[in-house]
Amino acid sequence: MTHPAAVAPWHWSALADTWTLEPAVAALSAVLAAGYLLGARRYRAGRGGRWPWYRGAAFLGGLAVWVWTTCSGLGVYERVLFTDRAVQLVLLLMLVPMLLALGAPVSLLAAALPEEGRERLRAALSGRVSRVLMFPLVSTVLLVAPPWLLYFTPWYAHTLTDPLWNTGFHLVLVLLGLLYFWPRLQLDPVAHEYPLLIGVVITFVEVVFDAALALVLLYGGHVVAEPYYAELGRTWGPTPARDQFVGGNAIWILGDLVGLPFLCALVRQLIVTGRAETAAVDAALDAAAEVKASAVPVGTAGTDGGAGAAEPAGDRPWWLDDPHLRHRYGG
Repeated sequence: MTHPAAVAPWHWSALADTWTLEPAVAALSAVLAAGYLLGARRYRAGRGGRWPWYRGAAFLGGLAVWVWTTCSGLGVYERVLFTDRAVQLVLLLMLVPMLLALGAPVSLLAAALPEEGRERLRAALSGRVSRVLMFPLVSTVLLVAPPWLLYFTPWYAHTLTDPLWNTGFHLVLVLLGLLYFWPRLQLDPVAHEYPLLIGVVITFVEVVFDAALALVLLYGGHVVAEPYYAELGRTWGPTPARDQFVGGNAIWILGDLVGLPFLCALVRQLIVTGRAETAAVDAALDAAAEVKASAVPVGTAGTDGGAGAAEPAGDRPWWLDDPHLRHRYGG
C-alpha cells in the first residue's frame, strides 16, 4: 500500500485513471458476481424463464460501485483527504447496499437451492437473530449510528493507520447497509414483513440524522483526526479544516441524493402493493357476489319490492364487506 504522503496532488481524472487494489473487496466481489450469474443460469434452467435483467443489473452494478469506491482514485486518496473518505462512507453505507438489495440475491439463491437448502434458508431467516436484526428500530440504528461512531471515536483514526481497520471499513459498512435496505425494500424474504409506510418514515428519519452529522462536521469547530492529517505534511490541496468542510457537505448532499431513489422505490412498491391488494379484494367480492346470485332461487329476488327482499348482487358497496374498512361505515 502506497504511503499517503507519497501520492501526487489530487485531480479529477484520478477517479478514472488512478487505481489501487483492495484484495478483500476485489475477491469478494468476484465470488459474488460469479455466484449471482450462476444462480441466474440455474433459475433459467429450472424455472424455464429468465431472471429479471434489471435485478441482475442492480446487483452487478452494486458490486462495480463497490470495487470502484475502494480501488479507484477514491481508494488511492482515502487516507489523504477527508473528503474522499466521506464520499466512500456514503457510497459504501448507502449506495452499494441499496443496489445489492435491489438485485434480490436471496430470492435468487432460494430459487437455485434444492428443497432442503431452501428449508434451511427459511429457518435461518425466521430465527431470532434475523428478527432482531431486521426489526425497524434495530436496522435503522445500524445505519445511522456508524457514521457518528466513526467520526467521534478513535475508530476513524484507526481506519487511517491500520490496514485491517481500513479493510473493515470497506466491508462492514456494506454489511450494515444491507441489514437496513434488505428489510426495508422487502424484495427478498424477511424475518417479518412490516408495512412499507414504515420504510418511508424511517427514510425521513435517516435524512435528519445525515443532516445533523453534516452540520456538526461543518460547524462543530473540531477537526477530526487533526494530528494525523497534520503529520502527513501535505503541501497541496485544502487545509484539514477546509477539507472537512467540503467532506461534510459531501455527506449531506450525497446522502440525500442516494436516499431519493430509495424513497422512490418504496413509494413505487407501495403503489404496486396497493393495486394488488385492491385487485385481490375486488376479485374476492366478485366471486362472493356470484355465489350469492347463484344461491338465490329463481323468482324470489326482488318480488313485490318488500322489506324482506334480498339485496341485488352488486348493489352493496364493496367497502362494507372489506374487513379493513367496514368498521368505518358501520358495516
